[in-house]
Amino acid sequence: MNDTTPATTLSDRRLIRLSGEDVRGFLQGLVTQDVTGLAPDAPRWAGLLTPQGKALFDFILWADGDAVLIDAEGDQAEALARRLALYRLRRAITIAPLDDLAVHWSRSAEGRPDDPRLPELGKRWLAPAGVPASGWVAHRLSLGVIEGVGELGAGETLWLECNARELNGVSFTKGCYVGQENTARMHHRAKVNRRLVVAPLGEAGARTRARYPDLGLMVEHRRVEALGDALRPAWLAEALAQD
Repeated sequence: MNDTTPATTLSDRRLIRLSGEDVRGFLQGLVTQDVTGLAPDAPRWAGLLTPQGKALFDFILWADGDAVLIDAEGDQAEALARRLALYRLRRAITIAPLDDLAVHWSRSAEGRPDDPRLPELGKRWLAPAGVPASGWVAHRLSLGVIEGVGELGAGETLWLECNARELNGVSFTKGCYVGQENTARMHHRAKVNRRLVVAPLGEAGARTRARYPDLGLMVEHRRVEALGDALRPAWLAEALAQD
């Protein structure tokens, strides 16, 4: 491979392709985002929740004609596919890994879509795999953006406590989905009591979700009145001011 090839591949991500009978209708009743309006080059961040509204998986949805591609955490892709298959029942829907494309990221790449969570995260697109990118995790955490089971927890954190409202991870107009009742109730009460936040590295405690010693950072689940030294990027500061 040419040494000048941009290093943009997020090698810790995997793609799952859902195709067949009314795939969008199937996902519409499961995930937190409105799938019916999914458009090419306009991906959407979404979650699959427990019935109580707690995050099991987070992922990015991409339109692929009548099919839908799920840009998922690599270590959790098989588990996510199995979970989706439980809901499929007898529908003629195929859920399969897609190995000929990879997820790519760059802080700037002309003509590529913005990350759907926050434009400052940079550009994100799908293409055949290339040179693995570096710097993604540090950049993401510097903006206070949490993702993946290691940071969100597996069925431990309410979706709005994952900052889903502020980072475009939920639709409040699409109708029912798994976990919708508690999520909508929290939204209409306009109060999120706890938040997943990024903070300078410190001693691990009961509220610690992930630690990154090489970056000097950690992810914690803190009460909003006790955020302490947590990073407060502009999107979070605005949300806190409105709560």
